[in-house]
Amino acid sequence: MAIYIDILFLRELLVDGAVLLTTAWACHIRPKPWRVLAASVFGASYVVLMLFPQLSFLFTLGVKIGFSLIMIWITFGFHSLQRFIRTTLAFYAVNFVAAGAVLGLYYLFMQGSGEVWRTVTFSGGSVHAELKLGIFYFAAAFVIGIYVYRSVLSQKREKVLIGTHLADVTIRIGEAEYGCTGLIDTGNQLYDPLTRTPVMVMEASRWEAEIPAVWMKGIRDAQVDRLIAGQDTEPFPWQDRMRLVPFRGVNRGSQFMLAVKPDSVQIMREGQIFETSRVLIGLDGGKLTADGTYQAIIHPSMVQQPSQGSA
Repeated sequence: MAIYIDILFLRELLVDGAVLLTTAWACHIRPKPWRVLAASVFGASYVVLMLFPQLSFLFTLGVKIGFSLIMIWITFGFHSLQRFIRTTLAFYAVNFVAAGAVLGLYYLFMQGSGEVWRTVTFSGGSVHAELKLGIFYFAAAFVIGIYVYRSVLSQKREKVLIGTHLADVTIRIGEAEYGCTGLIDTGNQLYDPLTRTPVMVMEASRWEAEIPAVWMKGIRDAQVDRLIAGQDTEPFPWQDRMRLVPFRGVNRGSQFMLAVKPDSVQIMREGQIFETSRVLIGLDGGKLTADGTYQAIIHPSMVQQPSQGSA
């Protein structure tokens, strides 16, 4: 069987480079390009050296781990033991995900048990499985594995980031209290232009028991100006609390949002309590998030000064 060392070297060079760059992305590190290239050349050279029978010691576990640690050191340097360990774990995680994708796709596209048995050999009481991968197939499977890894990691980080900005919201209107989970959005700069009252946004569906169906339909159809004007509406106890707040949507012109004036809003986050009565609650006709993680968007000015007595 002929082995083309140049093709093998090039393939390993690209694979090692992709793994190192993905590791850097996962750890939020921006290594210098020459470091990534040097480490990739080092790793690809190791694979080529493994072809020589005289260097069979390169197959031992300790040597493999040593070479991988040197690759990580070349790429990222050594700043602290904790950071080096974290980078090493990320490097191995990327490798395992990519290898799993290659193996999974290899067996996924097999057309029968005959193909499986042709890859299995029995020798000396042990079983050996042989993978016959073309370079294009290998590259495609590897890229898919890396893409899946990055997608899953991105979603996890997004959820963690959102979780750090969630808070419990309690709204008081008259004698009633209403609770939900809110997201503190520092980009929310919505104010009532007349009174400069901050506006937090909440899903209108949370108020379906209190708001008449005609009003709910107007909110969902974005025809709230007709509601305030009293056209085709029925009165209800909160009608005097309703306000119209103009705002400009993304890639849209000026619009109006229906808002309700509560007696007070209490926000609890990380043991601290923030309470204010100077706020309007804008009613959104849709869902703020598909998975229901939060039902309100909290204005950042509402969590500036904790109430007295909070932890």
